[in-house]
Amino acid sequence: MFLLSSCREIPNAVHSEQELSANTLFTPFSGRSPKHLDPTSSYSSDETPYTYNIYEPLYQYHYLKRPYELIPRAAERIVQPVYFDKNGNKLGKDADPEEVALSVYEIPLKKGIMYAPHPAFARDAEGRYVNHHLAPEVIDGLRNPLDLPQKGTRELEAEDYVYAIKRMANPRIISPIFGTMANHLPGLNEYAVLVRAEDERLRRGLSPTDRDLPFLDFRKIPLKGVSAPDKYTLRLEVKGKYPQFSNWLAMTFFSPIPWEAEAFYAQKGMAKNNLSLNYWPVGTGPYMLVESIENRRHVMERNPNYRKTELYPCEGEELDESKGYLQDCGKPMPFIDRIEISAEKESVPLQTKFLQGYYDSPQIERLDNGQGFLIGMADSAKKEKEYREKKLQFPKTVEAQNTYFGFNWLDPVIGRGDTPEQQERNRKLRQAISIAMDWEEYIQIFQKGLASPAHGPLPPGLFGYSKDGAAAFNPYVYEKGEDGQIRRKSLAEAKKLLSEAGYPDGRDQKTGEPLVLNLDFQAAASPATKSVLDWYQKQFAKIGIQLDIRATDYNRFQDKVITGNHQLFLWGWLADYPDAENFLFLLYGPNAKSSTGGSGENASNYQNDDYDRIYAKMRYLDEGPEKAAAIEELIRIVQKDAPWSFGYFPTSAAAFHQWVHNGKPTQIVRNHIQYLRLDPATRVERVKEWNKPIYWPLFILAALLGSLVVPAVILHRRRERMTARTAQESLK
Repeated sequence: MFLLSSCREIPNAVHSEQELSANTLFTPFSGRSPKHLDPTSSYSSDETPYTYNIYEPLYQYHYLKRPYELIPRAAERIVQPVYFDKNGNKLGKDADPEEVALSVYEIPLKKGIMYAPHPAFARDAEGRYVNHHLAPEVIDGLRNPLDLPQKGTRELEAEDYVYAIKRMANPRIISPIFGTMANHLPGLNEYAVLVRAEDERLRRGLSPTDRDLPFLDFRKIPLKGVSAPDKYTLRLEVKGKYPQFSNWLAMTFFSPIPWEAEAFYAQKGMAKNNLSLNYWPVGTGPYMLVESIENRRHVMERNPNYRKTELYPCEGEELDESKGYLQDCGKPMPFIDRIEISAEKESVPLQTKFLQGYYDSPQIERLDNGQGFLIGMADSAKKEKEYREKKLQFPKTVEAQNTYFGFNWLDPVIGRGDTPEQQERNRKLRQAISIAMDWEEYIQIFQKGLASPAHGPLPPGLFGYSKDGAAAFNPYVYEKGEDGQIRRKSLAEAKKLLSEAGYPDGRDQKTGEPLVLNLDFQAAASPATKSVLDWYQKQFAKIGIQLDIRATDYNRFQDKVITGNHQLFLWGWLADYPDAENFLFLLYGPNAKSSTGGSGENASNYQNDDYDRIYAKMRYLDEGPEKAAAIEELIRIVQKDAPWSFGYFPTSAAAFHQWVHNGKPTQIVRNHIQYLRLDPATRVERVKEWNKPIYWPLFILAALLGSLVVPAVILHRRRERMTARTAQESLK
């Protein structure tokens, strides 16, 4: 045992010293392997480390700047659309959105972008694709397409984006944004019909369960409104005016797909071996997938064809330089050569290996995994000491997400109200509850301080949020002291509003009955939720209101919300893209769940004519003073109406070891791995220091074994002597 423990440079190491000294990022994944690496169908966070680093959408977000700023990725620059009316007449950039029938984007691509090496591109001297007609026995034994000896590459073309957009209508896969894009790209619905017919023609004579399907070549069918006027220009037509369309162009749904890759993977026998874009993506990004063992390990390596012109940013937020985020200013990316993502089924060994230094981050696809460590530090002085001694990094930020307590606008007691008098009383009731809901206390108890109280629906970091504006101060719930500090209004003020609402001391002034409200909770009551639900009841009891909990399963809860049969509820939202519209639409009247059959996201069913009018105009505005003023007005309206008690904005906290640099936390920037830099030498030193072998138990074990063996040997020899003596006596 002693000898075996000394076999490796670092005893009991997960990785050898040679592996740790390499420029390789080690990180785990929990659960199963990612399900979709095809960018047309990929929409889960556990898939983003692969898709956003292998593929390149047209745009991306600046890694350091907040509010988030859209910048080019594969595109040469961010373009502004040209507007046309229904007669095809060109309109000015400030045209009335009602007059805009079509927005045209002509996006130039960077030249010289090359695909990562892949056998789909390999050609012979005559220009024929050498791997598009492989022998059945070759395909049968193929598990990794990169094992094929002949590989090739080619330059990115605008037609690759056209091909990718056409694939949104592919009946063989499910694109989660097809419905949304069909509402904005004028020809997509018609194109889906044509593609479906072509797919049915190709499937004739095949079994419905046959996985080997003939190549569905999207180049043969043109898509109205999506084209490539030349090799480096993509032309997109969008219905009406839709400023948020540029944000979609930063998502991997708008990544290029080379037709050669689909033709390569369409060969008979490939599907059986899971050889497809879902498992083996082909892109132009900084990394390429080189190894994939399902539910065990996935490895990406630097794309040798990646351009040297992508440089680390030199500007960001005010404190970024002091935090060390600008040390690599102007250096070409990516910095890391290899990323190994290994399966860890249980959380305890995952955390243990991270603390030992064998994982550089406990979860690279989510930059909010530091929250658990920070909570652990708050609860345990021992953990706090260990984490500080190991110089673990938990950089924090308030992200584009919220958690709120909603009031159903359709409810006669807590909602809008039928008459002007009732509307005013109900509004004061909601305002009183909003004051009583001490979110600062909730954050300290249940979030361990890792959140900030919300004054409105818009979180920090987005355009329209200002520290001096409405988004940062709700005058109906908070007040400013003489020292300038913002404080929650007193319970006396809440009780005064409650009395004016017709419920003095929490009783109906007409009937004398106690006011009882119902919280429709989206999970069955359990010991895990009891403390939280008790807290909510306590908040209402402070002003004399009785809160009953109607706990149910999530499906039943959703049914209640869709039909409008809920009263009070808890919900939250994580931004799809960093635009104020993506939060303010949660209170837009036409988006009410009860009137849209559940397809809208206005779970409160809130409706205010002034809000709806301003919002309808704001969502078409480009960022600037006019849009900022509209956002301010929208926030003021909902602060007064109080359709929500606005809750809090959770804090994101990443988790990295001291040798990982540039790890700025974010939930919006998904191609963050290329910005990270490692110091492997420090990693080796720390891993050796933290994992020194402890040999004394072996000596104790040896002593224990000796204490058993020695008496046994003595006893054995004594019996041998006794037996010999007995034999001699019998001979006599």
